[in-house]
Amino acid sequence: MLLAAGLATLSGHGARADVLDDVMKAKKIRIATDLAIPPSGMMDGTMKPTGSDVETAELLAKDWGLQLEFVQTTGATRIPNVQTNKADIIISTLSVTPERAKVIDFSKPYAALQSVVGCLKSDQVKSWDDLKGKTIGVSRGTTQDTTLTNMKERDLKLARYDDDATMVTAAISGQADCIATSATIVSQIGVKAPARAFEPKVSITNFDLAIGVKKGEPKLLEKLDAWVQENLKNGKLNAIYKKFHGTELPENMRG
Repeated sequence: MLLAAGLATLSGHGARADVLDDVMKAKKIRIATDLAIPPSGMMDGTMKPTGSDVETAELLAKDWGLQLEFVQTTGATRIPNVQTNKADIIISTLSVTPERAKVIDFSKPYAALQSVVGCLKSDQVKSWDDLKGKTIGVSRGTTQDTTLTNMKERDLKLARYDDDATMVTAAISGQADCIATSATIVSQIGVKAPARAFEPKVSITNFDLAIGVKKGEPKLLEKLDAWVQENLKNGKLNAIYKKFHGTELPENMRG
């Protein structure tokens, strides 16, 4: 009876398809990417996806010989997309945090994100104390939202928006005095509205960015790790990052 139960268990495991098997069989990979956070994800003049995360996803699909399908997402829906099988993986400025590691797995980091509070260049903001009374826009469900929400002792005034594009619009229109996001997005405000140019004022932290995978997918994770390592070593991921962000990846990440 014990032998029969053991064989049944092994048979069940063998019959269970995993995400990597499904992807390779379908010859298509569905990647959750936010296309409203330039320069990581955006639409060009012909309404074609572009940006550093977009080109990273395109490189991965090409290297694996797969058709690429973008699953458009926001900061708050990235993780649910893989948990509910709407997407196979996440490539969307997804920073590695202990909280997120409880619900999804991460590949080796492929890029980095400098997280800051940015305000108008003319604002005399130099510290957290200078932010008291100012409305700080955050994109709902992001690490900035979580981090600043937990800073209860600082009594920060937060305004939450559904995505980065809406948050940036709030900054341009004056609805938000400052925004908490990546240094790259802060610099983009001046491009869109020179009269409302923002700059980083207070550093929050630096995050590693990695590919998100549903829990319990070791084969997919192993293949992703190997791919990231190879493309950091050959310089392709650094070239993509520099093309869109204007700076190179941190030295310790480059091959």
